[in-house]
Amino acid sequence: MLYGIAAAATALVLTALLAAVLRIPVRRLRLVERRRQREVPLSGGLAVVAVTGTVVGTGLWGADVSGAGGLLAAGGAVALLGLADDVWRLRRRVLAAGTAVAAACVVPYGETGVGPGLLAVVWAVGVTLAFRGLDHADGLAGTAGVVTAFGVAACAAVDVMDGIAGLMSVLAAALTGFLLHNWHPARVGLGSCGSMSAGFVIALALVHVRAGFGLGESAGVLFALTALASADAVLVLLARRLGGRSAGRGAGHLAHRLRRLGLTVPGITLLLGLAALSGVLVGVLAHAERVGSGALWWVAGGALVVVLALFRVPVHAADARYRRRSAPHCV
Repeated sequence: MLYGIAAAATALVLTALLAAVLRIPVRRLRLVERRRQREVPLSGGLAVVAVTGTVVGTGLWGADVSGAGGLLAAGGAVALLGLADDVWRLRRRVLAAGTAVAAACVVPYGETGVGPGLLAVVWAVGVTLAFRGLDHADGLAGTAGVVTAFGVAACAAVDVMDGIAGLMSVLAAALTGFLLHNWHPARVGLGSCGSMSAGFVIALALVHVRAGFGLGESAGVLFALTALASADAVLVLLARRLGGRSAGRGAGHLAHRLRRLGLTVPGITLLLGLAALSGVLVGVLAHAERVGSGALWWVAGGALVVVLALFRVPVHAADARYRRRSAPHCV
């Protein structure tokens, strides 16, 4: 308990400081993105990855990080892949393939079985790219990451998986430190390095937590905990397949459409953050067997209603203030 509090506080402070310190050198290296006609340095992702890896990897204060070492190493590999994407803008299929290889190395096949384990790899790739897609609006990816990581930490704590609970708590705290600079108007960005690694670690931690449970209910819990990112990805895919949008362009995310309805940027982040929190709460309660599987269907139904409703909102002339570098990180 004391380790968790100390580690989280340390991660929050160090991330906030490091993200600020790295702003100037990162800007000079041209590792930036365009937001609201401004260049935002992508020092946030580097800070989150570095601090999370250091605090958890060194096992400060004698912490038990068993079960988290493999996730941490694989997450570092995905962070490097994301950093390459920030620099060279890699194709989506390259990102998916690299993420799949990393996920395949840490899925607990002994508990899940080969078939469900391979499904977990596919799901982890989807969640990783979905979190990357959320990183298009000030504060959104960070807020979703904080809420989801705390939810996974709670699920791990229920099963006394201290290593994973500690990793998720530190990640959530690091993302909170990043949000101090990323709230609208953003002064630093997360980039693929931070968003992909966060989404990957969250997804695989969930797989470890739910390993050994029934496949159907586990799918419901996993979706509830990542409902925001999943709904956003589904909406974008629907828009591109049914709306004839180019696969590499467009502004069809939840935030873009809510912006078209007149909501402010901070208002959108708060609204979607509350939506993510609602799904996470249901997922945690379902994992702890405090609510039945019917609650999970309500989350899925609510997400479907939102996707279908916002799909009708036109975005072809979406506000340029919500675009970022021709939307290279959209799912």
